Amino acid sequence: MAHRSNNSTCKLSAHLTLWGLITNLLRSITDSNSSPSCQCNSSICSFGKVTINFEYSTSPTFLLNLFCSFNYCCFILLSNKLRCLKVYIVRCLIEYMNCDRMDAGRKIAENPNVQILRLDDHHYTVKSQTTNRKYDVIATESGFICTCPDHTFRKICCKHIHGVEFSIKFRAKVREKNKVIIEQITPSNCPKCSSDSIVKHGIRKNKSGNLQRYSCKDCNKWFVFNLGFEHMKTNPKGITTAMQLYFSGESLRNVAKSLKLLGMDVSHQTVYNWIEKYTKLMNQYLDKIVPQVGDAWRADEIYVKIHGELKYVFAMMDDETRFWIAQEVGDRKEGHNARGLLQKSKQVTQTKPKVFITDGLGSYHEAYKKEFWTLKRRHRTLHIRHIHLQGDMNNNKMERLNGEIRDREKVMRGIKKKDSVTLTGYQLFHNYIRPHSALGNMTPSEKCGMEIKGDNKWITLIQNASK
Repeated sequence: MAHRSNNSTCKLSAHLTLWGLITNLLRSITDSNSSPSCQCNSSICSFGKVTINFEYSTSPTFLLNLFCSFNYCCFILLSNKLRCLKVYIVRCLIEYMNCDRMDAGRKIAENPNVQILRLDDHHYTVKSQTTNRKYDVIATESGFICTCPDHTFRKICCKHIHGVEFSIKFRAKVREKNKVIIEQITPSNCPKCSSDSIVKHGIRKNKSGNLQRYSCKDCNKWFVFNLGFEHMKTNPKGITTAMQLYFSGESLRNVAKSLKLLGMDVSHQTVYNWIEKYTKLMNQYLDKIVPQVGDAWRADEIYVKIHGELKYVFAMMDDETRFWIAQEVGDRKEGHNARGLLQKSKQVTQTKPKVFITDGLGSYHEAYKKEFWTLKRRHRTLHIRHIHLQGDMNNNKMERLNGEIRDREKVMRGIKKKDSVTLTGYQLFHNYIRPHSALGNMTPSEKCGMEIKGDNKWITLIQNASK
């Protein structure tokens, strides 16, 4: 067939030649079944200007020659339209395969027998549906990658990656659904007769500051709304400012000096009394709220000086939300019974983790075997204890928490007693007040589904704790 410049003629020539080659292939297969095959047969095919001479003696050899010749000719003569058609077909096939993989990934996320473990922010493991193997799904700058053959060889988004994505979305929806909102309390009812017919009635002036007065239209009584700060000589903003300065790293005497600049002349002992009173009050209220923590927990210890003696603070933190779950003080590091820390953590969260990350301290593994280990492999917690400072398995998040405790303890030059309000108060400050840049300027409590309304979160918590 002669070659023409017209694209349609080239396409017709290629299709007719291909049809002839396929006809010869079928004829050779039929002849091979009926009579002995020829030892040497040749064929000359012309694809436009390209003439190819190939021979076939058996159907497999002929098929190989046909495949190589046709691919070579297509590489030379295919027009842009045919290439676009090929790309379109490939994209349609990929979309169709992705739909199947997305359905399979959704089933993986919904299937309780297929366990998706979150080791850290960038590393997940997904159990195979057919074998006992586990595949690693790792988050990179360009997206997720998986160690399964489907993603390794085909370079497409496999069902395990889709399963991890669905699991993350499902967890976010559950937290949003079970979200706890702590509202700021405003005067709405009369404390005497519970009537809602109240109006503002001037301002009461005293040494601690000005307070808004309210009067009830039904019982004609006036009152001052000062929930949580009754009989306090200092206004609520001054007390909460002192607490904020103290847990931000200032000493008691520096806090008293700062308040003096604001017109409040108080001693450092008064500041400590405020911190002790309201920290215990808020902790009693917040202990009733269950945080929605993740599946991976971290534990570590740090030495501190308590009343001049070397002690160790053992802490448990959620890996995903950085929520400080529990803490306890031990007299020694080696041989310490960390079982109480794990029991307290289960009591606070009302669950247990799927992954427990610690260092190589034997106290953690002994407590793990008594609290987290089960006979059923499906419900057994994975204990990772080969962590180090660098690499894929590290405990840097816990080391950051230890740094916060060290900064607070350094200013105090040691803690005075074991049950000091400084440790429990800083745990509250870390979870509910202090925003974290690694969490997008959110607090760990907000990541756990607890939102505190109001510009001053201290006042909101104290008011709700005092109801």
